[in-house]
Amino acid sequence: MSDLQELLTPEVTSIAVALLVALSIGGVLYALLQPSISGNERREQRLREVASSSPGHQIERLKLRDADKRRRNVQDQLKEFEERQKSKQKKANRIGLEIRLRQAGLTWSRNGFWIISLIVGLVMTLAGFLTTKSPILIAGFGFVGFLGLPRWYVSFKRKRRFNAFLDELPNAVDVIVRGTKSGLPLGECIQVVARESRDPVATEFRRIVETQALGMSLAEAVGKLPERMPVAEANFFAIVVGIQQQSGGALSEALGNLSKVLRGRKMMKGKIQAMSAEAKASALIIGSLPFAVMGILSLTSPEYIATLFTHPTGNFILLCGGIWMCMGIFVMKKMISFDF
Repeated sequence: MSDLQELLTPEVTSIAVALLVALSIGGVLYALLQPSISGNERREQRLREVASSSPGHQIERLKLRDADKRRRNVQDQLKEFEERQKSKQKKANRIGLEIRLRQAGLTWSRNGFWIISLIVGLVMTLAGFLTTKSPILIAGFGFVGFLGLPRWYVSFKRKRRFNAFLDELPNAVDVIVRGTKSGLPLGECIQVVARESRDPVATEFRRIVETQALGMSLAEAVGKLPERMPVAEANFFAIVVGIQQQSGGALSEALGNLSKVLRGRKMMKGKIQAMSAEAKASALIIGSLPFAVMGILSLTSPEYIATLFTHPTGNFILLCGGIWMCMGIFVMKKMISFDF
């Protein structure tokens, strides 16, 4: 025991601890550098490179790269189309009288419209002169006849033509889908729709064919459709056709999805109309009630109601009542009108 203690001197102990530390560090370094020293890491890297350079992997990478490129291309085209359609929509909000007449399907010229407005204004002025002797009411009759009724008729025809276009457009898109699936070009499918569909779809697609015959490309000819029919559905159709003409792809599948969207919007519009029918009926009753009461009083007590038409104070009351009635009708119309 004493011999062992004599051997474990401080110098020997320090040397032993240093050897143990060196062996530990060497073991750790060997464990970390063993793959590089033995070549395993280089071998595994080489295997990964060989696997990545295999034909199947290269094809998969090319497919992913093409899909990403196509997706970015479609996104860029959608942004371009949205910006273009926004600018067109701003211009459409400032459309002139001639464009409104064409959108309404009327063959009137601008001068013809003003002549018709003048005739209607004179007729309404004569009716007011025969009905009452008040200059204010006679002027009101003339104003309504000159600026009110003709513009209301154009707006009514325009809206009815838009509704007819929206009712027939899904059928036209279905015809194009079936035609493209059977192998027909898009231009011939549009010609079939121009011949076989009902107006106003047939008229608008005929204009597309005529515009294309003048030398304009099909995408540009279809792109002018939303200018003549400023509805969202026509804009959707123009965007789908424009993207397909520029980037290619399955047109029948895209138009099939568009047809489903159009029919879904039509169904939603029908549901909204059904749900708002009660509110519209209430608004109609409330709006017509003052006129009904005035008619009944004119039959039962003409002397009592005549003061409103013969006395200046009565005329002022009628004018104020008419203004408030117009404001109320406008507010109720906004409340029961839904845009989607």
